[in-house]
Amino acid sequence: MFQKKGLLFTPDTSLTWQHSHAALPTFFRVEEDLYRVYFTSRDKDNKTYVGYFDWSPEKPMEIIDRTLTPVLEPGELGCFDSFGVQATSVIRHNNDVYMYYLGWVIGQPAPLFYTAIGLAISKDNGKTFKKYSKAPIMERSAFDPWMVSGGTVLKQGNDWTMYYISGISFGFKDGQAESIYDVKLATSADGINWKRDGITPFPLGRGETNISRISFVNEQGTLKAWFPVKRNGLGYRCGYAESTNGIQFERMDEKAGITVSEDGWDNYSIDKMDVIRYKNSLYMMYNGNAFGKDGIGLAIHED
Repeated sequence: MFQKKGLLFTPDTSLTWQHSHAALPTFFRVEEDLYRVYFTSRDKDNKTYVGYFDWSPEKPMEIIDRTLTPVLEPGELGCFDSFGVQATSVIRHNNDVYMYYLGWVIGQPAPLFYTAIGLAISKDNGKTFKKYSKAPIMERSAFDPWMVSGGTVLKQGNDWTMYYISGISFGFKDGQAESIYDVKLATSADGINWKRDGITPFPLGRGETNISRISFVNEQGTLKAWFPVKRNGLGYRCGYAESTNGIQFERMDEKAGITVSEDGWDNYSIDKMDVIRYKNSLYMMYNGNAFGKDGIGLAIHED
């Protein structure tokens, strides 16, 4: 089981772009024992920005450094990311760092929204980023009629794989907004141009409405996956699955190792987790209730 250590990082509300929330923790390994953790905060108008803090599993309850300015900001009016950006996957490619992010705009009627996936590239080891394009690198398709979002990218040699959130539908049921999305697969030869054919490694199970951003740890050829799952009438919980080929995953949610607390900031949801292995332990950063409003928590699973 993961042992919860409490809130590690909370938004600095003295900064205009961190008026609230620290959501979607996303690991990037800078050095052997140093990680840069990207997160999303909101300004007073609910627009979203990406920042980061530096952290080491050697001193897991300490923040080493943090940025005072966002590394990624909303795009120009009319662009796919004009209302906000959120980092979902950050990987090294040769001498560059690629940040895959979702950009979003509001729709009507509220709270309808639309997202697409963009790319930003860093030349200084993940400290600053420049958007690859004002346009998304992946947007809605016949397989994803409502939205594409939350891409987790894995790279092996010249083969790139993205596990992305595929928006199936958005509607209203008994006066409440209801979204339906699962996680589908895309492939690429360069990390920029992506091919989709509707393969769904993470389909919805009975009573489930949403599966969100996937976090992977590769252990001796077995791809282990943690991810948020939403079921009817419940907040997000942590799902878990394993695969040896990266396409067919066996759900084993009972092995997720973490669930909601009896009370406090994560008593309703366990959401947007990212997991790494360091030495003999697994480290999970995650959000609790209200999509990261309180901040980012830490949990540790020691072998």
